[in-house]
Amino acid sequence: MADTAQYLTLGIDQELFGIDIRNVREILDMRPISKLPHAPNFLLGMIDVRGAGYPIVDLRTKLGLVRAEPTEATRIIILDVPVKGRTLGVGFVADRVFEVTGLDDDQTEAAPDVGGRWQSNYIAGIGRKGESFIVVFDLERLMETDDLPAFAGAPAEEAA
Repeated sequence: MADTAQYLTLGIDQELFGIDIRNVREILDMRPISKLPHAPNFLLGMIDVRGAGYPIVDLRTKLGLVRAEPTEATRIIILDVPVKGRTLGVGFVADRVFEVTGLDDDQTEAAPDVGGRWQSNYIAGIGRKGESFIVVFDLERLMETDDLPAFAGAPAEEAA
């Protein structure tokens, strides 16, 4: 029997993406984001969540899409992201968040390296759910090339 991994599915533009649920800390409604001077264009700024600061990444910009104004459906997903051997708290802005869904390992295949719209080094694989394809992010590779501010991201909370 195939192992089933759980993914939070989210929409960016017209595409469906998945993030391993083990990396998801919480999902927040869009809120004001404090700008950071001289930040890279994908870094919208910082927010405070219960006394901890989180850098907020615009996934649209990160993926080479045009930035969009937030809507009622826009969400900030607070994640524990592995970066250079440690885990940082980072927020990703997504156009929409759908649901948590299971994908069997045998339903997930390697990302096709066809160039195209998405940089395949950000992609852990492509999952199939019914007639839809879910592009699963490799969070470490998505973030590893970036110079997030040194203070960025609250450390992951220790498991109790």
